[in-house]
Amino acid sequence: MTNEALLIVDYTNDFVADKGALTCGKPAQELEDQIINLANKFLKEDKWIFLPTDLHQLNDPYHPETKLFPAHNLPNTWGRKFYGRLQSWYELHQDNDHVTFIDKTRYSAFAGTRLDILLRERGIDTLHLTGVCTDICVLHTAIDAYNKNYNLIIHKKAVAALNDMGQQWALNHFKSCLGATVID
Repeated sequence: MTNEALLIVDYTNDFVADKGALTCGKPAQELEDQIINLANKFLKEDKWIFLPTDLHQLNDPYHPETKLFPAHNLPNTWGRKFYGRLQSWYELHQDNDHVTFIDKTRYSAFAGTRLDILLRERGIDTLHLTGVCTDICVLHTAIDAYNKNYNLIIHKKAVAALNDMGQQWALNHFKSCLGATVID
C-alpha cells in the first residue's frame, strides 16, 4: 500500500502571473484548476499536501540564482504569494495537519529543507509533483526524490515551464531517466 503526498512547487505570482518577475505565463495560469482540484482531492482522501516555495533575498551575492534570474519570490511581496485561488485555498487550509508550507532557497524542495524528514515521519513513499517550472524546480525536486527512493507521479496538466522545449524535455526526462509515471 502506498502513502502519497502532493507537492505544489513554486505556484506563486512571480512564476505564474502576467506581471511576475520570472513568469511561465499562460501555460502556468492554465494549471490553476487542476492544482486546486488535486489539492482538494488529496485533502478529502486524508493524504498529505506540501507547498515548497522559493524564498530569495534581493541581490544576495552568495546565491547562484542572483546571477541567472531577475529577483523573484522576495519576502513579504506580492510575487511570493500563491497565484490565484491557491492563495485563498492555502489560507483556508493552512491550519490543517495535512497541509504544510515549506520555504526553499534552491531549485530542489529537498535542498536545505526538512521535506525529507517530514515525508519519512509520515511514511510517505509516493510523491505527486505539480507546479512550476517543470524543467527547473520541479525537475530538481524530482531528481532528489528519485535519489531518495520515492516513487514519482508527474501530473502533466499541472506543471508548466518557461518554454515549450523545456516542458517537453523535462516530461521525457521524468519518464526515461527517473522512471516516473507521467499522467494527465
